[in-house]
Amino acid sequence: MNIARHVALIEELCFRPFPAEYGPSDVGFEGPGHHVAVLESEDGAAGDPAAWAVAVERLEKNRDALYEVLAERWEEVDPWNLRTVLLRTAREEIPEPWAWLAARAGVAWLWEARGTGRWVAVAAIGRDPEEEPRLVVVVTETVPP
Repeated sequence: MNIARHVALIEELCFRPFPAEYGPSDVGFEGPGHHVAVLESEDGAAGDPAAWAVAVERLEKNRDALYEVLAERWEEVDPWNLRTVLLRTAREEIPEPWAWLAARAGVAWLWEARGTGRWVAVAAIGRDPEEEPRLVVVVTETVPP
């Protein structure tokens, strides 16, 4: 993992203009009001329960290592339980990209990036063993639900 490269990308996404339409980007995908960047992925782990579990654990450790750097920059925060957000999707409309993230990750680190008007969430995607595990960052102007 290259923490410096990840932080540089997160900083860049905090100022990158949002697109008018949904679609792929050079770092993941984006839509009106948000960017989602894949920082790391574990190709080939989906479908193999042992490899998948090891990959998710590694990405969670990398997520937490990235937290240490970002917490120094923005502030220490408590983990954000995305399971509660996922449960809320059954009875209310959760805006994107939060609904997407809650469907794929259990916990995220979440900050309001000072001076940008944007929210930053770092999460390890690892809810579905048939989906490749990934370390992602979400940068959005949409206030978390």
